[in-house]
Amino acid sequence: MNTLYHQAKFILSAPDLKSTPEDTGREVAFAGRSNAGKSSALNTLTRQKSLARTSKTPGRTQLLNFFTLNEEQRFVDLPGYGYAKVPEKVKRQWHALMESYLRERQSLYGIILVMDVRHPLTEFDWLMIEWCSYSKKPLHILLTKADKINYGAAKNTLFKVQRELEEQDIAVTLQLFSSLKRSGIDDIHHLLDSWFEAE
Repeated sequence: MNTLYHQAKFILSAPDLKSTPEDTGREVAFAGRSNAGKSSALNTLTRQKSLARTSKTPGRTQLLNFFTLNEEQRFVDLPGYGYAKVPEKVKRQWHALMESYLRERQSLYGIILVMDVRHPLTEFDWLMIEWCSYSKKPLHILLTKADKINYGAAKNTLFKVQRELEEQDIAVTLQLFSSLKRSGIDDIHHLLDSWFEAE
């Protein structure tokens, strides 16, 4: 088992690109709706209870949060999006921050897009998918909270999302994941291994 992910440590939160760590090595960014379970997924796959802050109030991640795995490899927790109670001005700031990071960050290798299996493919999910497709960045979809519905329904959602993406001629990988049941961890670890080791 690769213990690299269990060594993840928080480095800093950046309100803009100027405040980010040096743009070298390789980063994998985690994106998703504010209440899709992004922080919980990060904590689960690193086997740490509070690496990424979870909150009962969606929308708490408003900065770019960087976590180091080693000198050359990092995770980045992107600002959550799409939560209605956040003021419009703050939403615009988040959007601008995300856009500049995704467009300009040289060390960004791929995106893990976190979606609640009960509410997949929201408008902003599609924006992220299209951006990755346009920029040729690898994209992996994590359908979280798979424990909230029965396995058959979760599998059907997985196939439905896969079909919709194939119809748009978009090549991504995807899987079911549950932080509560700790299911899908090996799959995401294998994927991350391949991304970090890719030439």
